[in-house]
Order: sequence, then C-alpha cells, then structure tokens
Amino acid sequence: MTANQNNIEKPDYLYRNGVGAMVINGQKKIFVGKRIDNNSNAWQMPQGGIDSGEDEDDAVYRELFEETGMPSHSLKIINKSSKYFYYNLPYKLQKKFWGGKYLGQKQRWYLLEFCADDSLININSENPEFSEWQWIEKNILIDLIVNFKKELYRDILKEFAQYL
Repeated sequence: MTANQNNIEKPDYLYRNGVGAMVINGQKKIFVGKRIDNNSNAWQMPQGGIDSGEDEDDAVYRELFEETGMPSHSLKIINKSSKYFYYNLPYKLQKKFWGGKYLGQKQRWYLLEFCADDSLININSENPEFSEWQWIEKNILIDLIVNFKKELYRDILKEFAQYL
C-alpha cells in the first residue's frame, strides 16, 4: 500500500514516521515475533516510530533492542530501503493507535544480519511487544503476516531480494 492509493496523494503528516527491520541470521532466515496484543496468529518483523530528533539508524537499533533484546553490536546493517514504504491501518485500528492521529506509517526499512548467538534475543522487555519469536524461511513470511501488511511485506522482500 502506498501513499498514492487510489491515485490520491495523501500528505506525509497523516503517517507516523518509523523504521522497520528485516533481520536475518547466518542461514538467511528472517526474524519474526508474534504480537502480544493480538489474539490471532499475527506475526511481524520488528518496527517502530522515530523519536523526535532521532536519526533513522539510531531508531532501528533502539527499536530492535526494545523489541528483541538484540544489542547493536550483534547487528550489521546490510542495506536500507531506497525509498519510504507506507501502510494504512484498518479503520477500526486507526483510532486505537497513536491517539487516532495517523492513517498508518511511513517507514524506512533496514536489512540487518544478526551476528550473535540466539541466547542474546530477549523479548521479555519492560513493555513487551511479542509473546513468541522464531526464525523463518522467506517463502512463508507473507503467510504469517496480518492482511493489511501483506503488500508491504511483499515490497520489502522485493527490495532486499538480492541479499536473501
């Protein structure tokens, strides 16, 4: 989904600025976490907002540490998306998240390699976002993702295809 959905340009201020992280291990499997706030089988890659004045690189490392416990020294940036990706939340969720201020998110996506032992992964943070995590093959990623993010994830897989 893009900001140009239905050929109508939607202004960036309607989208929360964020970053997303496709983290792969040495076997090129992708890290996903099961959302703790959803009763369904909703999995996703780590992502989050950019704090005021924060650099995108700093934001992706912070988000990864907050959501997965992965320290920055265990991660290597392989690539960054060449553009921003947009997604819209379903209408009923727009009022629930971010005080109803945004339609969705505008994100720079990163491809990172996790270069450490899985024992460093800790999703039991002060404010956990995931109840479970796993490494998965790229060909099953789309099947695990909530419907409103499937197109976004297909685009991210295309963006980083040469590295996967």
